[in-house]
Amino acid sequence: MAISYQKRRKEEQRGEIQDALEACVQKGAQEMLVAALEEEVTVFLERLRYQRSKQFRGYRNGYHPPREITVGLGPLEVRVPRVADVPPEISPQGFQSQIVKRYERASETTQRLFTKLYLEGLATGDFEPVFRELVGETTALSPNAIVRRKERWGKEYEAWRRRPLWEHRYAYTWEDGVYLGAGLEKEKTALLCVVGAREDGEKELLGMEPGYRESKESWAEMLRDLRNRGLEAPLTATGDGALGLWAALNEVYPTTGHQRCWNHRITNVQAKLPKRYQTEARRRLREMYEAATQKECEELRDRYVAELMGRDQRVAAETVLRDWDDFITFYHYPQEHWIHLRTTNPIESIFSGVRLRTDAAKRMRRRDNALYLVFKIVQRLSRNWRTLNGGANLMTLVLEGREFKDGILQREKVAELAGVRS
Repeated sequence: MAISYQKRRKEEQRGEIQDALEACVQKGAQEMLVAALEEEVTVFLERLRYQRSKQFRGYRNGYHPPREITVGLGPLEVRVPRVADVPPEISPQGFQSQIVKRYERASETTQRLFTKLYLEGLATGDFEPVFRELVGETTALSPNAIVRRKERWGKEYEAWRRRPLWEHRYAYTWEDGVYLGAGLEKEKTALLCVVGAREDGEKELLGMEPGYRESKESWAEMLRDLRNRGLEAPLTATGDGALGLWAALNEVYPTTGHQRCWNHRITNVQAKLPKRYQTEARRRLREMYEAATQKECEELRDRYVAELMGRDQRVAAETVLRDWDDFITFYHYPQEHWIHLRTTNPIESIFSGVRLRTDAAKRMRRRDNALYLVFKIVQRLSRNWRTLNGGANLMTLVLEGREFKDGILQREKVAELAGVRS
């Protein structure tokens, strides 16, 4: 199922799937172009192929190398044949053309092109002035006509969310809840997202589900679904301070390590400080998580906490220390991966790209439609996601359970064996 789905997605991205109408028109246009080129040579030589002429004007000498020519066919007038008195046993609906479907005003390929342009950020209001001359007066270009494709998006989303996950091993995951102001309800929808890093270092969107806020129940339901579809326990999960996520992880994947997002911790500490101390707080916390060793990181922490206590900023100091062990998990993994593990940026960057293209809250009145729209945009953006540093070889070491200390692969066991042999 997963293989056929991925294969179909690649074919769609390459534009290899064409509807019958588009293929027929392109074939006809190509045949007419070939005939016109041959006629052009015949007129120039003043003779048909294999025919002699009174005046020699040259001879045919094969063809130039083939190349593609992009043309704008524009609107075509067509009269679809009708058939009367079709016996019911032959066809209860009578004759219905499968090339030009009933009420069809634009080919499937053209509609798919409009959808791609929409996902790339072209506003629906821009289709009318940009494409009206190209597609003619009868093709629907209203925002509703463009977004009507959401029905197909929904089917694609449902197929994606049921795909098996046992084909890959995922070392790391990132979890976060993104809020959409979609729908008529007063409560904003929390879109629960999980991104995983595969054994080849590529990132993949594993789950995207609407949930009630970021409750334990919502996260646990989503994680159980991922587990049931074959997702083995990742080595570590990166998330923000949402208690529901960590409680759900402990229940569904108790062996998975926790890595809290440093960007969220910086924001939390700044919120506990007067404005004059907030810039310094960001700088000092960045120095901590950029330290080369865990010991150096904790020395910087102790120094800053002491200064905060001296300034009577006890609440901020306690915020720095809270859940400390969950902030230094990254030191047990390769240095090349630290930049990926310390924050939830892999998810934050996804939705910054989504917001650059569209504000789902304003463009969709229903939650499910907003979900399908975001899903399609994320699919598009996923082609440009950054691969984890170090490549597949480093991921292999991580998945094998090799020990890293301060980001460096440990070789004590090898040294011990060498000592025993000597």
